[in-house]
Amino acid sequence: MFNAFIAGASLLAGLYSPLALADAGHSHDAPASTASAPAIPRFAAVSELFEVVGTANGTQLALYLDRFADNAPVAGATLEVNVGEATVAMKEIAAGEFEGTLAQPLPSGVTSVTVTVDAAGETDLLAGDFDVHAEAADEHAQRDWRALLPWGLAALGLAGGGLWLARRSGARRSAGGAA
Repeated sequence: MFNAFIAGASLLAGLYSPLALADAGHSHDAPASTASAPAIPRFAAVSELFEVVGTANGTQLALYLDRFADNAPVAGATLEVNVGEATVAMKEIAAGEFEGTLAQPLPSGVTSVTVTVDAAGETDLLAGDFDVHAEAADEHAQRDWRALLPWGLAALGLAGGGLWLARRSGARRSAGGAA
């Protein structure tokens, strides 16, 4: 019975393989890996004194502030943050880590961010942009399952062919044993 399954699987794999060959100008290589979920929007800004990186997860804004010279977190800084036209109040939760809440999630497209830093008598202005493309992430998520469809159909065909051959082989053995 196992031999019949192997024979059926080999037969179906042989029948399917010409369909998997790429013709001129096409490739069946694995697509470049991408995140399975939409990426959290980020921005980064650098000056001679400070570096800041920010993320926006829904309405939650997180900023990470360090010194440009040695990458050390900046403790005790005061931040004035503007995202688009809105001012966002920030609270320090650890050395160099700040949290705030946006009035609404970031819209699709580019949103400017400015961060004014006041730390130990040093003041600096940093600017960056959030670049949000939600529709591209949605399009990618809808397309993913279709790339696997031929392989799923091939697996179903292999399983069905193997079962058919196994039953056929079993029926022959039963008929042959009675003689």
